[in-house]
Amino acid sequence: MDARLPVFPLGTVLFPGLVLPLHIFEARYLELMRHLRGLPDGTPREFGVVAIRSGGSASVAARPEPDSEIGQETRPRVPELTDRRSDGAPVTLHEVGCTAELRQVTELPDGRLDVVTVGRRRFRIARVEEVGTPYLSAEVEWLPEPAGQEQLADLLAPRVLAVFRRYLTLVRDDPEEISEQLPDDPTVLSHLVAATAALTLTDRQRLLATPDTAGRLSAELRLLNREAALLRQVRAVPVPLAELAVPASPN
Repeated sequence: MDARLPVFPLGTVLFPGLVLPLHIFEARYLELMRHLRGLPDGTPREFGVVAIRSGGSASVAARPEPDSEIGQETRPRVPELTDRRSDGAPVTLHEVGCTAELRQVTELPDGRLDVVTVGRRRFRIARVEEVGTPYLSAEVEWLPEPAGQEQLADLLAPRVLAVFRRYLTLVRDDPEEISEQLPDDPTVLSHLVAATAALTLTDRQRLLATPDTAGRLSAELRLLNREAALLRQVRAVPVPLAELAVPASPN
């Protein structure tokens, strides 16, 4: 079932179940927050977060630590999903995003807002709509997890969990504290790995657009093995401090 959704372009990828804090200071997105806060009780206060494909960053600060899809997805892309920066320059967006549910709002003395949101559900933009608001709005179709690959996902999840634990020992000071909190549910695990591993925005966007959990876990297994191999190689070849101190030569 299609729905209309306010769209918030960001230089990051949001996944279901993950927390996304935002510092909002541009007038049109402050108005979006006012709209959401004014909705009747019981109405979902959510908007769509869509990663920026090109054209720089939107006028908002995202503070998480932090395209072709992986898998069988072959639907044609919406040709131009665009917004504009505050300076009028065009911003081209990815097609698949995730809704952010508004959980907490802190008003600052200068009128800006610190908000806490949580990723809720994936969607694909069908078309951008002109609705008379300063912020972008779009007609979207929801992307629920398809049935039929649960057994494969259950087999892949322990392998991904094991590789992710090894990966954490290479990138975190105290990996045990984090690894104790890792989920067993395959879908939740697939979203957590995608959001917290040191991946490029392109890799994360591909994972978000992957149709099912098994496909995400399979792709993450390859990505984590790649990243772990690179980290081990970098640590095995130390660079002398004298080399790090040499400034780049002017052109």
